Amino acid sequence: MKKLDLVKLAPWVAGGLALAAALVVVAPPGRVAGTDQDGFSRLPVLEGGRLKPVDSVARNSLLMIRSQQSFRFEGRTVSADEWLLDLMFRPQEADRMPSFVINDPEVLGLLGLQQTAERYYSFAVIAPHLEEIQRQAQAAHAIDAKQRTRFQSAVVNLFDRVFLYWKLRNTMQLAGTPGLTAEIAGRASPGAAARQQELAEVAFFRPILPAAGARAEVWRSVGDALRTGAAAPAVDPQLAAWGRLGEAWARQDAPTFNGAVTELTALVSSAQPEALRLTGHEVIFNRAQPFYVGMVIYVLALLAVFVSWLWKPAFFQRAAFGLLVAGALVHTLGLVSRVILQGRPPVTNLYSSAVFVGWGAVVLGVVLERMYRKGFGTAVAAASGFASLIVAHHLSGDGDTMEMMRAVLDSNFWLATHVVTITIGYSGTFLAGAIAIFYTLRQHLAPRVEPATSKTLVAMAYGIICFALFFSFIGTVLGGIWADQSWGRFWGWDPKENGALLIVLWNAIILHARWGGYVRERGIMAMAIFGNVITSLSWFGVNMLGVGLHSYGFMDKAFWALAAFIGTQLVLMALCLAPRRFWAAAVQGRPGAVKPA
Repeated sequence: MKKLDLVKLAPWVAGGLALAAALVVVAPPGRVAGTDQDGFSRLPVLEGGRLKPVDSVARNSLLMIRSQQSFRFEGRTVSADEWLLDLMFRPQEADRMPSFVINDPEVLGLLGLQQTAERYYSFAVIAPHLEEIQRQAQAAHAIDAKQRTRFQSAVVNLFDRVFLYWKLRNTMQLAGTPGLTAEIAGRASPGAAARQQELAEVAFFRPILPAAGARAEVWRSVGDALRTGAAAPAVDPQLAAWGRLGEAWARQDAPTFNGAVTELTALVSSAQPEALRLTGHEVIFNRAQPFYVGMVIYVLALLAVFVSWLWKPAFFQRAAFGLLVAGALVHTLGLVSRVILQGRPPVTNLYSSAVFVGWGAVVLGVVLERMYRKGFGTAVAAASGFASLIVAHHLSGDGDTMEMMRAVLDSNFWLATHVVTITIGYSGTFLAGAIAIFYTLRQHLAPRVEPATSKTLVAMAYGIICFALFFSFIGTVLGGIWADQSWGRFWGWDPKENGALLIVLWNAIILHARWGGYVRERGIMAMAIFGNVITSLSWFGVNMLGVGLHSYGFMDKAFWALAAFIGTQLVLMALCLAPRRFWAAAVQGRPGAVKPA
């Protein structure tokens, strides 16, 4: 009886522990040297056309420059917020930190460095070579991005990251000047206008509330606020508070820094309380990292499934399902948070499409597992969720994943109908392919295969393909209606449109081939795997062409990853069609091979 109770409790305990661990990371960090960095991180600023917390600016910037959101330096962990504070108000400290990741050996040679295991370098190391970096980058910029060599792409990338570093460094106060407080005091002095103009031009974000009478979204840079108040006897209270904050951080004066943070929070709260509420929500979202945490939980679910095939299947299969549901809940909360923060449907760009495709596959997998209860639904759902979030993680390296919408996409109705519907179709097609891959690996790796289980897997894939065909077809038709409204034609044989049509046609071909008796178990599964190829080309491949009305999503960095993915799918198709454990039969058929008794 006790064993039975433990088995029943397994999904609840496993899922509960996973959710409890996910909540731990949301807790605010401890104070560094007594400073209220949590309050600082919540201060709203305008960047990229979107109001966001300083924390998001810091995290996205450090991610672009270093490919990480925190790092170790001199025996301690430096957060993105602390790094940004040092960069703006203690640049001599920030310049010593290994902020830049550099992997290209030719770029390292340009800096006079040997390639070693070290990948991270400080601005102080790069600074003596800035003129040469700029010269090489300017030469590379004249060449089309698709025609550049590896070195040219790498040096352009380094220059762009150095430029971002320089803009952040000069957003609040110009490098080499006494500081913002001194700039405020001398705002009407000779030469001040030129410095104010430079501050306004190079500012990466705008931290000052709109002027009296201005629209709520017209936030100002420090340079703009200085120019506005140059002739006024009174200093803008928010500008003065930022000046005190910068001075206090430079001196590491915690009480004054905390007082300035409190004052800035009160000023924003009185003028735009909704902005402070949203930025507070986004800070929690940033700390929670729901998609990274979900990825970890999916891996644990997959491992639990593997263990269940070797030991205590009843217990670990249920535990794996509990972990899968916990991962799905975290994944869902992350999606809902993005919807609230953006005020948009869940799919707005490639990053969010990867997150949503994985979520759809996981939800479908949960349904399959509840129907069949064999662990297969958990396995393919966890693997699909993990794989899609890995893709999303790599797509997040370009900075803010909640950037402003392009004009052609700026329609919540069509984003909520066409884009979401067709992305559900992607989810279904990929999940069917994942089931087929699982079927293939099982056929060749399992010592014994039950025909009933194979039929169950085929039935799963078949049902999911029907589901995917329905949503892909509806999504494609809705896309045509949107295109008619936006561009004046329903269909134009655009690469993205062709890709969507191919997904519909391929899923329909699979179903008709099955109905007509042209394929059986292995044939259906091989065709389902090829569905992964078609969907990946429609999803990512057409974006690499840089042509057509959908070329706003152009990207070429994923070419080799996409090529490798397609190659693996073709190999898996061949394995699917090959006789079961064909290598064993080949070994046994060799002359002199010892045959089993």
